Amino acid sequence: MITSAMKSEYYQALIDKKSEYEGIFYVGVKTTGVFCRPTCPARKPKFENCEFYETAKQALLASFRPCQRCRPLSHPNHVSELVQQLVNAVEENPEQRWKEDDFRKLSVDASTARRQFKKRFGMTFVEYARSRRMGIALKHIRAGNAVIDAQLSTGYESSSGFRDAFSRIMGAAPTLLGKHNILKASWLDTRLGPMIAIADEESLYLLEFVDRRGLEREVERLRQRTKSAIIPGYTEPIRSIEKELEGYFEGELMEFKTPLWMAGSPFQKEVWEQLQKIPPGQTSSYADVAAAIGKPSAYRAVAQANGANQLAIVIPCHRVINSNGDLGGYGGGLTRKRWLLNHEKESLSMETDETKEG
Repeated sequence: MITSAMKSEYYQALIDKKSEYEGIFYVGVKTTGVFCRPTCPARKPKFENCEFYETAKQALLASFRPCQRCRPLSHPNHVSELVQQLVNAVEENPEQRWKEDDFRKLSVDASTARRQFKKRFGMTFVEYARSRRMGIALKHIRAGNAVIDAQLSTGYESSSGFRDAFSRIMGAAPTLLGKHNILKASWLDTRLGPMIAIADEESLYLLEFVDRRGLEREVERLRQRTKSAIIPGYTEPIRSIEKELEGYFEGELMEFKTPLWMAGSPFQKEVWEQLQKIPPGQTSSYADVAAAIGKPSAYRAVAQANGANQLAIVIPCHRVINSNGDLGGYGGGLTRKRWLLNHEKESLSMETDETKEG
């Protein structure tokens, strides 16, 4: 049930276009008969003309039709036809270096492509295409081919230009990659907004909401700590966590089995392992966690370790609250934390009811 206080909170989120409320509520506008997502770019209605709903289905059942601008029935970051067209074009010829004529042949405006890719992937189309070329170059180099061959195959005539571009994207010069790991990063759309997943072929290294403050620094620290190059792509752990997240948000799965790689100090790892022991639908305080690992006075350090967690949802730092019952902090935003806790309780409650009926 949406209370009066929640309506006021949701209306302010609507005014501010807060992305962390994606999937939390939908707003029906009585004067237009449409319903929208929180980040809709349309002119904002007056509070008295708003009806708030927890799901799109509820809004539809209340006779509101989907807004044509924010398209509330699709993912908040649904891939446009233009983006899909260009992604396909890159995959057809990933070693191609894109020029203005290439865009014209596809009847695509280069500036539009730049904007849409920047919004969707956090990088321009040229940067995206260059990353794919570099991925191929990396494959050649690791296979033992000469650097000059990799340079020419990716379309770079200048060796210095190749090294500079390679270093910017991969985080290492071509000749140093023998000492580097390779991590791949993928964008995952979820009920609560887009997340980024980073993994190698064996383990998941990072899972965060894209709008988390300081995410860029997190990724950079991960790259430096692991001496890794990070490129766009999929690995088996990313496919695994994507499937498990779908089950989690459907309320069908509460235990994650995707292999994890935890980048932290021994103390941090001890805290994160304890977090994984907190059952879904339940909460613990920072003091509880500190006591559970045998360091009852280290609750502040526990809070810091909680905030340093780079595997959102999977390592359930959202299940840790203040001793007085307040939610405390959460990197993905308190609205998401509240939703995750309620979601787990409701999912377990439904599972219990189904067991009784059976």
